[in-house]
Amino acid sequence: MKALIALTLMLFLAPVMASEEEAKPEDANKPLFVDLTPALVGNYGSGPKLKYYKADIALKVTGKEAEEKVEHHEPLIRNQLIMLFAQQTDETLGSVEAKEKLRQEALKQVQTVLKEEEGKPLVDDLLFNNLIVQP
Repeated sequence: MKALIALTLMLFLAPVMASEEEAKPEDANKPLFVDLTPALVGNYGSGPKLKYYKADIALKVTGKEAEEKVEHHEPLIRNQLIMLFAQQTDETLGSVEAKEKLRQEALKQVQTVLKEEEGKPLVDDLLFNNLIVQP
């Protein structure tokens, strides 16, 4: 009787245990997005008229560990991005091509900061979920 109970438990628990073991390696390579919230809002350019931007940004990472490290360094990432946006002009924010160059530069700077802090860039891509400028 004990053997029958043990066999029954093994039959029910084996698939559960196997699925937990299989899920862990998949999570390590799963792409995740870290939203920088709240949105970045600030001034850009120089001159007598104030110009504003609002940027909703998401960072694409691979795996839970990278997500946690990026979240840990979010204040440093936000600072770097705010400094980058403050240097922009109407020309660097005025067209789709210019915004794409800004996106690539922002990604490069985020990766540089994380490489200095963690030894790896950790972020695979940077996305503008929303980018509004008021020149």
